[in-house]
Amino acid sequence: MTSSMFVQHFLNALTLGSLYALIAIGYTMVYGILRLINFAHGEIFMLGAYFVFWGVVLLHLPWPVAVLGAILITALTGVLVDRVAYRPLREAPRISALISSIGVSFFLQNLAVVVFSAIPRQVYRPEWLTKVMIVGKVRVLPLTLFVPALSLVLMLGSIYIVYKTKPGLGMRAIAKDIETSRLMGVPVNRIISLTFGLGSALAAASGIMWALRYPQLQPIMGVIPGFKAFIAAVLGGIGSIGGAVVGGVLLGFVEIMLVAFMPELAGFRDAFAFVLLIVILLFRPTGLFGERLEDKV
Repeated sequence: MTSSMFVQHFLNALTLGSLYALIAIGYTMVYGILRLINFAHGEIFMLGAYFVFWGVVLLHLPWPVAVLGAILITALTGVLVDRVAYRPLREAPRISALISSIGVSFFLQNLAVVVFSAIPRQVYRPEWLTKVMIVGKVRVLPLTLFVPALSLVLMLGSIYIVYKTKPGLGMRAIAKDIETSRLMGVPVNRIISLTFGLGSALAAASGIMWALRYPQLQPIMGVIPGFKAFIAAVLGGIGSIGGAVVGGVLLGFVEIMLVAFMPELAGFRDAFAFVLLIVILLFRPTGLFGERLEDKV
């Protein structure tokens, strides 16, 4: 492999890993507070991409305005999902909320088929993101640099909110002990809704960038990226934001480099990710940076 090809694969791996990391943060934030795997997260990812598409096509909004509007609407959708599907089950056994999340996932998929139709849609991509740049012997799309850069900004923003703000302090308190936090005056439901909104906004941003990178929309587009991001969260240590970032980037590099160095295994790329999940659960179930958490039912 030449150095220029390696650089190309490196940039592709960084882009894919950054997208996985953004989605994984949403998984890990919700799990850290509620010990709940939100299996509807992939569908939230899908909605963000569709909202931008329809904002540009139907409302003729400028692309940046459509992006901001889509992220806001998707965040509100995440809050609504929590209010309707999860909040009534706060005191129920944890398996009830898990089943509810699976139901929400199928509901959003089928709703998207009805509202958006199952016909794949082509995505509008701003010209400044798709004009090829030649650096040495490497052909680079600005999009390949834009995605990791924006992902990094969003990740740092999320970490700042969680560790440096009052709502973030509430999130960390609820993650330790939800009942004690409630007794100490923490507005538990409001903080949990904020967590769902923030996680959904990150999922929307990653869905929009995913659609730019792989420009085709369909109602099931969030299924595989959602599962891969879940694997990334488990790999890094679900419940740890830093672990989710590391797990996402690591999974992206493993996938891309596996195909780059062993192209005959390209057809097993998705299967390899799930094998990796099984191996992690067998030998290090808490992930690379996760802590052993008491699962109270």
